[in-house]
Amino acid sequence: MALLDQIKSAGVIGAGGAGFPTHAKLTSNADYILMNGAECEPLLRVDQQLMAMYPEEIIRGFEMAGRMVGAKQAIIGIKGKHGDVIQILRDTIDRIGFADYVSVGILPDIYPAGDEQVLVYQLTGRVVPEAGIPIMCGCVVMNSETALNVYNASKGIPVTETYVTVAGDIPSRLTLKVPVGTPVLDVLKLSGITDFSEYKVIDGGPMMGPLLADIHGFVVKKNKGYVILKKDHPLIRKKEVTDPQARKINHATCEQCRMCTDMCPRALIGHDTAPHKAMRFMLYGGDDMQGKTIGQLCCQCNLCEYFACPIGLHPKMANMALKDETMKAGVRFQRDENREYRPNRNRDWRLVPSHRLIARIGLTGFDAPAPMSDIRLEPQEVHIMLSQHVGAPAQPIVRAGDRVTAGQMIGRIPEDALGAAVHASIGGEVTEVTDKYIAIRR
Repeated sequence: MALLDQIKSAGVIGAGGAGFPTHAKLTSNADYILMNGAECEPLLRVDQQLMAMYPEEIIRGFEMAGRMVGAKQAIIGIKGKHGDVIQILRDTIDRIGFADYVSVGILPDIYPAGDEQVLVYQLTGRVVPEAGIPIMCGCVVMNSETALNVYNASKGIPVTETYVTVAGDIPSRLTLKVPVGTPVLDVLKLSGITDFSEYKVIDGGPMMGPLLADIHGFVVKKNKGYVILKKDHPLIRKKEVTDPQARKINHATCEQCRMCTDMCPRALIGHDTAPHKAMRFMLYGGDDMQGKTIGQLCCQCNLCEYFACPIGLHPKMANMALKDETMKAGVRFQRDENREYRPNRNRDWRLVPSHRLIARIGLTGFDAPAPMSDIRLEPQEVHIMLSQHVGAPAQPIVRAGDRVTAGQMIGRIPEDALGAAVHASIGGEVTEVTDKYIAIRR
């Protein structure tokens, strides 16, 4: 079986972002393939530990992917502060003879270094076009766990597990490998907390992750972490603000200082992203629907909302309101295909150091190691979601009552559709098949 078919059959997706199917991304032709090892979200600790634990497998998977897209150069992006991991990677690259193709690119310890468009600029000097994706400037981006999964796929191993960090205001911080479909509560209890009535859980990193609506859900392939904080933590209060509340606060208070735009990471690489203009639309309204499409350029990093605004307003939510309005109206941002992007000349002085951000959002006391644990979760029942990825849900190929083994494909990609296969993460009996999930009892 060709490698691309192996990756497709293994159900490999972007491990940590929106979950774009990797086999579809690897049909591109690129100049560069870039590994996103920045892990710029505060408190999350997966990528840096995986690169130290499985450097050869990750590098080999990355090299395979690079050759598939015809990339002339493969660059691993990692923050300079991870000196020990950088040395492991460089030593491994030399040992396996990949030094003429794979290199390590050092990233500053800023937020959001892991935004893929910021990453592309930092590693190549190229700017992804507005409302575009990296391949438009000759780059393909994947993260370290995805590269590991590509390597595993080449050995016939499908994606049945994911790595997550459990962090926050908890007794025990840790990172571990979790079977896909495990009850989220089983993972959260490893924090040392059993009663979550006084806590809220952020699904993902503290900057971009939403509050977990239901702690009784199930782990999916793209989960990367859970941040547990007390209900009265200022960050939780910020995330609980509703759209109507944000509109009222913004309308009453914004003074158009434009700090949100001056520090926007996409604006700093030359895009016309302008959160202060989104706030202005919220203040005064208007019928300029094309003008409102600037909301579609927002990467939702929350830097404007959680750091830049001097009085704690909600410019990102203003962007999202414009995006929602224009998308519902069927009005799309019109990119100037002939435009030459020029990064802001003051960019280097407007980058936000991670430690400053962590202090601003009240997490300094929780910014501690979350070491990889050898705890092995063995859930009695898993729920494998059919839609864990960008594209169409997987189509079940098993029925209730069937016996399955760990690693067996249980949902395939629909014909002529973008999607990803799903596999049983435990062996046992299929107890339920719905249009949302497949349940398996050990």
